[in-house]
Amino acid sequence: MIRFLLAALCGVGIGGISGLLGVGGGSMMVPLFRLGFGMSALAATGTSLFTMIFTSVAGSVAHIRNRLCIVPLGLIAGACGALTAPLGVRLATMSPAWLVMTATAAVVAYSAITMIRKGLAVPKTGVSGSKLGNAGKAGKAGGATAVEVPPAPKLSRKQYAIGAVAGLVAGVAGGYVGLGGGFLMVPIFLSGVGISMKHASPTSLLAVAILAMSGAISQGAMGNVDIVVGLATAAGSIPAAMGSANLIKRIPERSLRLGFGMFLLFVAALMAINEFVVG
Repeated sequence: MIRFLLAALCGVGIGGISGLLGVGGGSMMVPLFRLGFGMSALAATGTSLFTMIFTSVAGSVAHIRNRLCIVPLGLIAGACGALTAPLGVRLATMSPAWLVMTATAAVVAYSAITMIRKGLAVPKTGVSGSKLGNAGKAGKAGGATAVEVPPAPKLSRKQYAIGAVAGLVAGVAGGYVGLGGGFLMVPIFLSGVGISMKHASPTSLLAVAILAMSGAISQGAMGNVDIVVGLATAAGSIPAAMGSANLIKRIPERSLRLGFGMFLLFVAALMAINEFVVG
């Protein structure tokens, strides 16, 4: 019971960050399951993929309701990721534990540095450098911090193709390290597809929900999923993910990018310390 309650409590924090930043939460769950619950590397990644199905779906529902998610792009990237996620899982089973965790830390650190660099390039006012619109001004007058969010853009075939490639790459990487792939898709959606962070995060979360299902099934077939811990973490993360997803309109683009990058950098350092110092 204590194990269940601890996992549920941790799930609240994981869900909150997941819904806000557009990641499945694997970058928190893998080190948590590895360090806090003493799981093996494969069990940590497998349970992470299983749990993020619930977290990602919950956050995606809220984002779709708020019309922030570019659904066609999320479906395409997620479907492509689902095709390659089992390959990533297979590669993980053939690798030593330290290599899986080191690869995770390296990929997360790269994504963090990229996100921080992009965040510093965004002006401090408005969304992607734009000033607050009438809705934003009204919000400030009333004491709120709402920021104007532009409508979801119409994408070209080339942009959808880039999204598909992002899904294929994220599927392999996500299946291998158990992080879902949002850590790669968000930067690619920003730089390659050319959408704002306000739309990249929600769209990524939808894609993660789809590809995580494929990876979790592959890991579960090999007995690498702790169902009890996964469900307990999901129980805490679902309401938190839905709640935090509703806050994304109130946070400036620059803050979202910098916060996402700093969070990932911290996680990468934590995982590296665990494998090379603690473990």
